[in-house]
Amino acid sequence: MNLSLTELRGAYAENKVTPREVMAIVAERCEQYRDHNIWIHQLTASELEPYLQRLETSSADALPLYGIPFAIKDNIDLAGVPTTAACDAFAYTPERSAFVVQRLIDAGAIPVGKTNLDQFATGLVGTRSPWGACKNSFDPSMISGGSSAGSAVSVALGMASFSLGTDTAGSGRVPACFNNLVGVKPSIGLLSASGMLPACRSLDCITIFALQCDDANAILAIAEGEDASDAYSRSNPFANSPRHYGQWQGPLRIGVLPAEQLSFFGHEAYAQCYQRSLAAIAASGVELVEVDFAPFIEAARLLYEGPWVAERYIATSPLIQKRPEALLDVTRTIILAGERGSAVEAFRAQYRLKSLRKAATKVLESVDCLLSPTAGRPYAIDEVNSDPITLNSNLGYYTNYMNLFDLAGVAVPTGFTENGFPFGLTLVGEAFTDRRLLSVANYLQQLFKLPLGKDQSDYQALSTAPIKNQQRIAVAVCGAHLQGQPLNWQLTERGAYLVSKTLSTPNYQLYALAGGPPFRPGMVIASQGQGCAIEVEVWSVPASEFGSFVAGIPAPLGIGKVSLQDGSVVSGFICEASGLAGAEDISHFGGWRKYLAAK
Repeated sequence: MNLSLTELRGAYAENKVTPREVMAIVAERCEQYRDHNIWIHQLTASELEPYLQRLETSSADALPLYGIPFAIKDNIDLAGVPTTAACDAFAYTPERSAFVVQRLIDAGAIPVGKTNLDQFATGLVGTRSPWGACKNSFDPSMISGGSSAGSAVSVALGMASFSLGTDTAGSGRVPACFNNLVGVKPSIGLLSASGMLPACRSLDCITIFALQCDDANAILAIAEGEDASDAYSRSNPFANSPRHYGQWQGPLRIGVLPAEQLSFFGHEAYAQCYQRSLAAIAASGVELVEVDFAPFIEAARLLYEGPWVAERYIATSPLIQKRPEALLDVTRTIILAGERGSAVEAFRAQYRLKSLRKAATKVLESVDCLLSPTAGRPYAIDEVNSDPITLNSNLGYYTNYMNLFDLAGVAVPTGFTENGFPFGLTLVGEAFTDRRLLSVANYLQQLFKLPLGKDQSDYQALSTAPIKNQQRIAVAVCGAHLQGQPLNWQLTERGAYLVSKTLSTPNYQLYALAGGPPFRPGMVIASQGQGCAIEVEVWSVPASEFGSFVAGIPAPLGIGKVSLQDGSVVSGFICEASGLAGAEDISHFGGWRKYLAAK
């Protein structure tokens, strides 16, 4: 059996299996793959018993994650189980679970154990651990990606339905790519960081690995929530709520990198996978436009070459001061660089980051989302061991900038190399566009129809609930707000732009209203057989500005629904019947401009 939420929930609903039986299967798989170095602490039978006993007195209908096994990266607290961050000398045993972990347990999920990671979450390779290199689920000679290595591999190999990782520089995305998973790097603060040992506290976030997008959205919906004890926690706006997840439909404009800004570090197979993925996406009707990735690349270098490495030093102090030998050589080398930074360097880097962020914002505003390879190439474990810093840096080429820019990202599988190694892309958007990105990822998963994880399941059908762009609202105007007319500024100064000039369906009448200036028409639904098509313009208005726009519309006008000749229905100007007193019927002109020209 595969452990997707769809599969397990169905099995529980039909009484085909119990949580105790599922955990027995999980234990067998953990033993089967013990040489992959996935676990730092796998819960014992006695440690699991309280979770199982609780579920035996509960019902699957009452708990949204009833009997769902999950894995926890070992820099996130689980009550009563040591947190090591892959460093035994640092280990402590928390009395309470991390905020997110507790929410998942309260919903019925069962922790399988604490997973292996690059020590102190410093790395993108999954090899920097005293517990051994975590081997890739598809090819044990290859890296799994880090630092959330064990978390990703545990899901890919069927030991957990989902897992928690963390992400500073790409740790929630690179392992997803290398193990054929969906990796959600949420907006910073969407998931509480309470109970998570940070690598860089101002940047870090807890992440989710899942087999597919429906599962990822379901887990995110339960895990998210503002936490008063976490200074970086933020409330989720309505536009990013779980109900705004589904399959993206309608026009989609995605930014891609120009050829000269792509880098696959000599790995032709990944370059070919990327081109095949883009060709399939474009053939499906998505508009792909080249954008300048230069500010993102430069910001990525700032993460390790700039002062933010000082945050890693803070996170490991005082251990690194008193017992530096307790850290792996490569981990110690990277973290100790943070001791030498100055306030002057920190502010200079902040100034540069601000400039780069401004350029990146313009790029993101021009598209619905950005798309890049998740990683330029995979590496063999032996390759990384021989050159750990350079190759690790290569893995962050497409990922290191994201938290510095306060962005959201979703990694999604899109193919395999000829020798069967996974490849994937990452979708990028502004903070709190997580559901938009997941909906686009849903579209891509339904386009590529790949199997789940490593031999977990063939393609599994996903939600087809229609989701369109929620950031902008189409508004039909027919009079003083038309382009060049006296009230058009009320649209343009709110950042609206003209989408099309078209006609309504032939079901309306147009009246020149009394009063003015400015002189305005009123558009009303006609009586049976008396209507005609009216010329209108459709403008795209930022959703954040729509309310103030509507609030400024005086009676008898208002915003309702207007039917257009192409069959679509959009928000648009309508007029109350009471406002037609003294008005002139000008329907025969077919539009406001023609009426004005005839005056």
